[in-house]
Order: sequence, then structure tokens, then C-alpha cells
Amino acid sequence: MILMILGLMLFIAGYMFNSPNANLQRIARPLSIAGVIFFLIGFSTSVVRKVDTGQVGVPSLFGEVQNKTLESGLNFVNPLDDVTMFDIKTQNYTMSASHDEGDKEGDDAIRVLTADGLEVIIDLTVLYRISPAQAPAILKQIGADYKDKIIRPITRTKIRDNAVYYDAVSLYSTRRDEFQNRIFKAIDIDLKNRGIILEQLLIRNINLPASVKQTIESKINAEQEAQKMQFVLQKEKQEAERKRVEAQGIADYQRIISTGLSDKQLQYEAIKAQRDLSLSPNAKVIIMGSKGNTPIILN
Repeated sequence: MILMILGLMLFIAGYMFNSPNANLQRIARPLSIAGVIFFLIGFSTSVVRKVDTGQVGVPSLFGEVQNKTLESGLNFVNPLDDVTMFDIKTQNYTMSASHDEGDKEGDDAIRVLTADGLEVIIDLTVLYRISPAQAPAILKQIGADYKDKIIRPITRTKIRDNAVYYDAVSLYSTRRDEFQNRIFKAIDIDLKNRGIILEQLLIRNINLPASVKQTIESKINAEQEAQKMQFVLQKEKQEAERKRVEAQGIADYQRIISTGLSDKQLQYEAIKAQRDLSLSPNAKVIIMGSKGNTPIILN
């Protein structure tokens, strides 16, 4: 547009200098030629607009937003149109307590009050994208700075509104996923009404007060000690059961032996042993005792 205006001004200046005066004619002709060249260059660059991949362009004429979008590639437009580019790829907005992680410099974490009146600090990342068809409405109703006008205030407000339904400990541990799903649904509704699609909500960190952290750590340590004691007791019970089974086996063995052996059986076994000893080639002396006594064997 600037080149077109400059070219038009040069062309008019050349036309005005066009007179019978030879000196003025020498200036008028180059000015007219330069004006035509600048005008053609400005016109060609104004009627063709390039839109990069992952973007859409929204044209507006004298402040009036047109209800159409320019797709990626080369597009022919009115040379007087002003085209605003919108990124339709997945974007993120991070609010963190760390000074170099968030979109805002410094501590930008969200401080909320829980149901038990404690202050909890939450680090959060919002993943979202612009609906291409809603880009003209966003430009008309919100503007190009939708991050600071929509994403940030809605996210922070919905988190504070929903954190009051949870106490600090459950928000940190057992009901964290439930809280994340709850605020996702609340934020998704508001953003969708404004042409923004919420893809994911990531709770990166939840910082509790020091006193609450100590309470949770003590509880976890007590639970671990209880589990350890249960393991020891179970092991001792298993060992006692093993000893009981072993003693019962020994008692059963002794009972079977005592009831199954008679005097005649023992005498018969003794005679067999004596016979085997007498047939042995080793030299020995056997002193036989009285009836029923065990013989004495001397090498």
C-alpha cells in the first residue's frame, strides 16, 4: 500500500513538472517512470497475500472485518484490505511459579483457597488452538491479543472457583485427576463459546503449605511402617505354621513306628542282622547274650 501511494505521488509530481521548460522535462519523465514502477510493485504485492502453513488470514477493509478467511498459500485480495494473521496450530499458555517458565515474567502461579481455608499454589499449562472458521469473529469481538484477554483470565478464574470444593490434601493426592477434569470442562465451555478449542489442561505442580506437607509425610511414613509390620507378622505366622507342620510330621512318624513294630518283628530283624554279620568275611568275635539281648560285636 505504501509503495502504491508513493508511486502515485511520484507520477503526479512528474505530470506537474511536465512543461515546455527543458530542465523540468528532464525531471518529469524519470519521476513519472519511477511512479509507475513503484505503483505496479505496490499493486502486485497488495493484491497477492501469502499465508504461511498453520495460519489463516482475516481481511478487513477500513476497520470492517470480513466474514471470510484466507487459507495457507497465495491469495488474491483487495489491495486496500488489511490482513490479520491467526495461528491455528496448537498453542500453550503456561502459568508457573518459576521465573523463566511461564508466559509472564516472574511468579505467575495461581494461588487458590481450598475448602479447609489453606492457600495452594498451582502451576498450570493450557493447550489450545483457534478454530479457523471462528477467526473473523475472534478478531471482531476479542482482537488479536486473545491470550491475555481470554485464555489467562478465564483459566485463573475457573481454577479459583472450583478449588473451593476440595481440601488441600485431597487436591494434592487422591482427587487431583477429578479436579483437573472438573476445571477442564468449565474452561472448555467458555473458550468454545469464543471460538477457541481447549485441547488439554495440564496441572504441572501443586505446592502445599509447609505444615500440610509435614502432615502428609508423617502419614505416609506411618503407613509404610504399618505395611512393614504386617509383612513381618505374616512372615512369622508362616514360620510358625512351618514348624507346626514339621512337628506334626515327626509325631505322626513316631506314632506309626511305635504301633507298627512288635517284639517278634524286632527279634526277627535282629536274627537277620546277626546272620549277615556271620557271613561277612571280616574277622570278628560275636558274644551272644541271653535271650532277647543284643549281641556284642568285637573286631
